[in-house]
Amino acid sequence: MVDLSKLTAGKNLTETEETVLNFIIDHMDDVLKMGVRGVARENFTSTSTIMRLTKKLGYGGFAEMYYKLLPWVKNASKSQETDMHFINSFSSNSLLDYNSYDTIRGFAKRLAAVEKGYIFIYATGFSAIPAEYLTKKLLVLGKKCIYSNGMDSIGVFENNLEDMELLIAVSRSGETNRVVDRIKTARENGIFTVSFTNEKDNRVNELSDMKFRIEDSNKLDDRNMMANTFFPNVLLLMELLIYEYHRVMPELELGEES
Repeated sequence: MVDLSKLTAGKNLTETEETVLNFIIDHMDDVLKMGVRGVARENFTSTSTIMRLTKKLGYGGFAEMYYKLLPWVKNASKSQETDMHFINSFSSNSLLDYNSYDTIRGFAKRLAAVEKGYIFIYATGFSAIPAEYLTKKLLVLGKKCIYSNGMDSIGVFENNLEDMELLIAVSRSGETNRVVDRIKTARENGIFTVSFTNEKDNRVNELSDMKFRIEDSNKLDDRNMMANTFFPNVLLLMELLIYEYHRVMPELELGEES
């Protein structure tokens, strides 16, 4: 599936010549061995058709055309593989590669257990977007939440430690110092910690009691300028956690009754 429009623009190729060119593109690994006669035979045409094609495209002969087209076709194929990997990363399957059902269910139970205290949700930069979303989602469920980001004073966190039952942190890199510091402080005060980071080992998920890993498709893009599936997949995982919470609640209520 290589776009030939730029290559053939203004060349006035016949239908047969276009067919031959597509054949060459699709069989780049074999056409050099086949030669002009073999390509002509496979396309039920003459060798003169092949030679006219090479001249129309601006090449001196069949071999030159092959070697000029080869890197172009290979690069296009490589780009296409990268594109498909990116597209496929928008999938719940990739989330389950890094996060077990037991962990998802464990979070749902932990969330259900929070009744009197606060859930503190913290993130900075772009990670604050899914963190704020989760806050609103939990507020709708009747959970008492405090959302804080990098713009807030440390006092917002420290002055609420006594009533905090659960700390949830979102950090794409898993190495943001402010996030690391808050997880350390929470654990020192006996508060259960949950983190959402990329799939690699990092300080944030190493320190967390419960960790969720989400594939970062552009790890070197520190400024978040490129397309990345990390943030939308964090949101998808959060929805999965909320879904499991609704499944767990009736079971827990039944257990209490019995």
